[in-house]
Amino acid sequence: MQVLNLIREFELQRMKDSDTIKNYSDKLLSIANKVRLLGSEFTDPRIVEKILVKVPKRYEATITSLENTKDLSKISLAELRNVLQAQEQRRLMRENTTTKGALAAKHQNMAKIQKKKDFEGNGATTASASAKGKNENQKKSYPPCKHCRKKGHPQFRC
Repeated sequence: MQVLNLIREFELQRMKDSDTIKNYSDKLLSIANKVRLLGSEFTDPRIVEKILVKVPKRYEATITSLENTKDLSKISLAELRNVLQAQEQRRLMRENTTTKGALAAKHQNMAKIQKKKDFEGNGATTASASAKGKNENQKKSYPPCKHCRKKGHPQFRC
């Protein structure tokens, strides 16, 4: 009964998007080793087949490449794991550099905006610049709106 339960657990295992190849293959290997300890035969090609079928779509290109270059019935578990982990690390590196680049660009834009605000006064002192900033925070006085006859907003916002 234990062997049947472990085999069922093995068959139900799915790789989540948050899982890494290492974690997923370790789960499968753990179950396979428990089955082997109970005396039943459990081969590595079965684990390889399971990984090839159940990994997310983001690995599809790598698997297709493997199909075109190697005989998947003879590929070892270690070789498959290494190929998929390499692809996973390349993807993570690309995501990290994109994020870093995006943050750097945002930081540069914020610095430009700040410089522009600092130089808007055309040589004004910091005291007059801070007074100008205080005036900007207060409500601007607009003439009465033609539509509602209320003050405090431009006509196009009514």
